[in-house]
Amino acid sequence: MSKKIEVAPCCPPDCCDMRGLLTFQILWELDREEMNGQQIAEKIATRRGTKPTPGTIYPALKELKNGGFIAGEKIGRQIVYHLTPAGEKGLAESSRYFLQAFGDIAEDIKVKVKIVVVKGDDCEC
Repeated sequence: MSKKIEVAPCCPPDCCDMRGLLTFQILWELDREEMNGQQIAEKIATRRGTKPTPGTIYPALKELKNGGFIAGEKIGRQIVYHLTPAGEKGLAESSRYFLQAFGDIAEDIKVKVKIVVVKGDDCEC
């Protein structure tokens, strides 16, 4: 039998450090659409509940760019990033690893807990 848990969409749990996998998330989001750094941070905030700071997101983007996984095109005052062929390959490899490491956990959670996201602005994150 599953338990129903109501959670606010913005706050990560106090018990666990949920900050990992940033570069994976960046690749994931850029696979869906080209974006600038601010847009990427907002997409991650929607998923995680907390927005990465510029001091977190831009070093991660620089690391991915230096590794050849993403490229950026200056449009006006912004740099719009996209995946390179190496980034597409890296995302595929990372996705396989993610499923190997966490896939069974995610499936088990779906069975044990039904999560209901509560909409509202009462989060203090």
